[in-house]
Amino acid sequence: MKFAVVQVRGVIGTSKKIKDSLKMLKLYRKNSCVILENNPVYIGMLNKLKDFITWGEVNEETLFLLLKNRGRIVGNKLLTDDYLKGKLNMVIKDFAASLHSGKTNLKDVPGLKPYFRLCPPVMGYERAGIKKPYSMGGALGYRKDNINELIKRMI
Repeated sequence: MKFAVVQVRGVIGTSKKIKDSLKMLKLYRKNSCVILENNPVYIGMLNKLKDFITWGEVNEETLFLLLKNRGRIVGNKLLTDDYLKGKLNMVIKDFAASLHSGKTNLKDVPGLKPYFRLCPPVMGYERAGIKKPYSMGGALGYRKDNINELIKRMI
């Protein structure tokens, strides 16, 4: 199972520990997204950063849309089927399926950036804004499968 993590809030005025944890996850700006494995180290970091990010289980369709529309290679060029065919001998749809199942990793594609820059969500975040947890109607913290809807609005 893979997690999609989206940074919701900025880091101005926060502690160095929070900034360092976001850098370790490769979340450099608001509205950026990374795909992480489900292991205890990442779970601890996500719980530490719960007031700045939102995360949940990503599905294969959302992974495909992220790679197709927002995947970038060195030189800020769009990730294409031709590039993946040359490097891994598969197209984006097959790569998204193998990435979701855990057979491949983002690091397997040379030159692929490990993060995705997204737009702010269409129609905004949830009704209570970016200062409350998702369980109370806000946008922060763990949101299970609903992360897919948010990412589709941000692509």
